Amino acid sequence: MEQRTPGGQVNPFVISEAIEQVKAGNREAFATIIRAFEKQIYTYCYYILRNREEAEDAVQEVFVKVYRELRRYEERVSFSAWLYKVAYHHCLDQIRKRKRRNRLLSLYKEQRPNAYYNLKDDDPFQKLLIDELTAEERNLLILKVVEQYSFEEMGQIMECNPATLRKKFERLRKKLVRQRMIEGGGSHGEVARSN
Repeated sequence: MEQRTPGGQVNPFVISEAIEQVKAGNREAFATIIRAFEKQIYTYCYYILRNREEAEDAVQEVFVKVYRELRRYEERVSFSAWLYKVAYHHCLDQIRKRKRRNRLLSLYKEQRPNAYYNLKDDDPFQKLLIDELTAEERNLLILKVVEQYSFEEMGQIMECNPATLRKKFERLRKKLVRQRMIEGGGSHGEVARSN
């Protein structure tokens, strides 16, 4: 049975069936879930963590967590929203760990001022994600614009009131429009039109 519908969306019936099989003890059925969501979760983790290797590791760790916790999944929430919630919290944990490492690294750099490296990125979208947005703002942008979740689904993922997320997204949208105007951009693009 196909994991995706003709429109390219993940087939919820196939995922639901795979979940039931895994819960019944069929470990191989989990591969269906991984194949259906692996690319999306990698992209999501990459734009939050901003590092390919960390994103690859995060995807593996997220799916291990999901496999271990699958019995706790309740169908009142869409599986993809639940999966993104696991990924979101995992990425936040990784960012906290990285901040601790960076504090140690900065102490080391103070001792050895020439021991540093510079990252350059020519992609303006990625530069904006790296330089201008907080982890929460990147998350909002990815969930709303890229993954096209509703504010209700985003609230489930981020454990936050949907109305609050709507306001935060509106502030983010205005920030991006201002940034584009400062840089001399023309049309507002997809972010400006998202509601």
